[in-house]
Amino acid sequence: MLLNVIYLLALALLSPWLGWRALRTGRYRRGLGAKFLGRVSVRKQPKPVAWFHAVSVGEVNLLGTLVPAFRARHPDWHVVVSSTTDTGLDEARRKFPDLDVIAWPFDFSWAVAAALDAVKPALVVLTESELWPNFLAAAGARKVPVVVVNGRLSPRSARRLSKVAGVARRLLFRHVTRFAMQEAEYAERLRQLGVPDAKLVVTGSIKYDGAAALNEAKVRDLAALLGVEGLGSPLVLLAGSTHAPEESLILGVCARLRARFPHLRLILVPRHRDRFEEVARLVEASGLPFARRSQIVAPLETMPAIVLLDSVGELGAAWGLADVGFTGGSLDGQRGGQSMIEPAGYGVPCAFGPHVWNFKDAAKRLVEVGGAFRVKDEAELEAALARLIADPDLRAHMGSAARELVKRQQGATQRTLAVLDALIPSTARARAA
Repeated sequence: MLLNVIYLLALALLSPWLGWRALRTGRYRRGLGAKFLGRVSVRKQPKPVAWFHAVSVGEVNLLGTLVPAFRARHPDWHVVVSSTTDTGLDEARRKFPDLDVIAWPFDFSWAVAAALDAVKPALVVLTESELWPNFLAAAGARKVPVVVVNGRLSPRSARRLSKVAGVARRLLFRHVTRFAMQEAEYAERLRQLGVPDAKLVVTGSIKYDGAAALNEAKVRDLAALLGVEGLGSPLVLLAGSTHAPEESLILGVCARLRARFPHLRLILVPRHRDRFEEVARLVEASGLPFARRSQIVAPLETMPAIVLLDSVGELGAAWGLADVGFTGGSLDGQRGGQSMIEPAGYGVPCAFGPHVWNFKDAAKRLVEVGGAFRVKDEAELEAALARLIADPDLRAHMGSAARELVKRQQGATQRTLAVLDALIPSTARARAA
């Protein structure tokens, strides 16, 4: 009850800002009945139900590897997928058109109770770090096992939780049946917060398993649409999942590099959809020829200097067009970096900033094997990209090293399935239940 009051007070305080954001970006308007009241619609099934949850697009892409593997191993189970964000829901519906895809309920006790009663899961699978106390308590009361997969815990989050470790153990950790963590370091942080060893297992990152699954047909289609095939000898720089002020930095770097390498083209992919218009204005102010993916209705004859990929779900195919890359969220010290695993799987040599705690192990390994550059600022980023653009042998060597690292790290999906298998009944008993 106290949590509901706290949530309502927070919502009241934030309502002016949320209203402004809703008017400006269109966010927060969809699925309000499901989010506030837990009114979700799922098909009634004689099968046991596994509920997989992904916060947004990145986690949905991770489920694109795990969910098909789970369904292949457990065909007698029905799968429901949920997401928190509108873009995540759109991507989930695109990836899983034959499954029930629902909005994740806000953590009010009535909403999570209604959603759980509608879905009736026999298993809940949460990706990475999505823990909400009312939901976990309601699942625990229904004796539904909850598993965190591809789990991670950044140093910043660990420090915050350490200040309320007793509360976290009581409201969060005790209701989670297993934590399947990406790295031993993450598991150790949970251990220090009081999570028992019996609940902890290190499985590796599922993102390595999905990293090399290049969809060649989508890459070819995107190449034709953007006019890459119309260039004689293009060299494509992709700046992926960028945040402010990285777009301004990369546009300046690109302009200076094009003075030395006129054949250079930039594909710019902001992380969040609600910033597409803002970034479009920045691109226009650069003075370089550009096109917006959302406004391309027929294939371009030749690719302009810049393509703003203001679309959702095409970043993977775009990495297949890249010769060199930059992964965003890594320069300003606020976000902890976006994944450099996907471009590595495609053999794209990348640079990223110093702030990559969300992918600390992957970043460290890529640099150690010579598959990526870690830079500290705009000047070092420009120098690293210039080296890669000027030296095709270096690009090939770094790309090969990155791709081989990804191949060596694969297998987390099967290890994660083993964790889930240990917690669910056999198909025969599940069907009877």
